[in-house]
Amino acid sequence: MVRPYTVTRGRTRPSARLAIDLMSRVTALEPGPDGPGVDHARAALLGHVRRGPRPVVELAADADLPLTVVRVLLGDLAEQGLIRIDAPRRLPVHEGTADPELLREIVRRLREL
Repeated sequence: MVRPYTVTRGRTRPSARLAIDLMSRVTALEPGPDGPGVDHARAALLGHVRRGPRPVVELAADADLPLTVVRVLLGDLAEQGLIRIDAPRRLPVHEGTADPELLREIVRRLREL
């Protein structure tokens, strides 16, 4: 087992120009061989991405890595041009669609967990 800070070379954030949200969609750009500088951890994550476009949170679960580590690794792969990271689609919010009582109930049940 390798420590997360070793895999990310001590970094805790991806490149400043990348905004990687939990629901950002990650897509592999090239099905070919990995580029130079793609170590085992990045290659394994790239293998998960090549199975099909997926949200960051699913990739973290499948790779069994902390989300912080996955964000750094995805940032590296994006900078190498091996993947594309798209912002999550946001649905328009219409006034009156969010029931405050329902939201309070959701928060209460989440706190129970």
